[in-house]
Amino acid sequence: MYFNSAPCGLKDNVPHQRRNFHFDLWFCLTLQNWILDFGRPIVMIFLPLEWFPLNKPSAGDYFHMAYNVITPFLMLKLIERSPRALPRSAVYLCIITFVMGASIHLVGDSINHRLLLSGYQLHLSVRENPIIKDLKPASLIDSFELLYFYDEQLGHLMWYIPFFIILFIYFTGCFTKAREQKKIPVSGWLLLGPSALYYWYLVTEGQITELFLLTFLAMVVVVISKQRKGLSPDSNGLFLFCSFSVTVLLVALWVIYLWSDPVLRNKYPGLIYVPEPWSYYTLHIKQDH
Repeated sequence: MYFNSAPCGLKDNVPHQRRNFHFDLWFCLTLQNWILDFGRPIVMIFLPLEWFPLNKPSAGDYFHMAYNVITPFLMLKLIERSPRALPRSAVYLCIITFVMGASIHLVGDSINHRLLLSGYQLHLSVRENPIIKDLKPASLIDSFELLYFYDEQLGHLMWYIPFFIILFIYFTGCFTKAREQKKIPVSGWLLLGPSALYYWYLVTEGQITELFLLTFLAMVVVVISKQRKGLSPDSNGLFLFCSFSVTVLLVALWVIYLWSDPVLRNKYPGLIYVPEPWSYYTLHIKQDH
């Protein structure tokens, strides 16, 4: 059937094909992640408020819109370059869900930014925030909690689950027997730090530690399984695996650093304690200035 066929340009098995490191795609992904995702809240802080009235989209909103278009495009290009056939239907469903989740987050995050300008504190829960807890009628608080749910939970899950599924699907095709294809080039090592640091931000700010760890463990299982068949990650697979490995280390260091913070402990009471960087910012940096 058409929908079960491989994406155009992908071959089922190409053991003799030279697999080049996709520096252009990894560089573009890393660059746009830092600018359009990480840089989104920063640009909203530094640009004059009068340039972007509160009843109009902010600069960060435009960054988010660009991210919602560029990221799925780059991920599709990454999938196209996979040396083996990948399930087209799964990829398309992931891309569609990714765009929908990121768009939900765009709306919620846009309103959340306006709340920040009005005194909303990220390190506090919705009902504990000074500008929210005294709202009348009280049902308005429920509306803001619904907004928080769409922004921080549903939006993140629909955004990040397909994101990591696509990366995992791509990773499963990045294995080879050729020794010369198992090395990360210098350009890849230069990208490794920024890439891993961004994934740290993604995991901590997106509150997706469990999802990330499951993806990483699945990658480890795939590596072990493939090695039994004499296969190892090629340069692209190794780059992705090393990026995730460094990210695990960075997340662990972040948790250790904030392990005894009572305020953040109160906001993140779950079994897995991983505070958000922007909550740390509003609690320890913004209040000190």
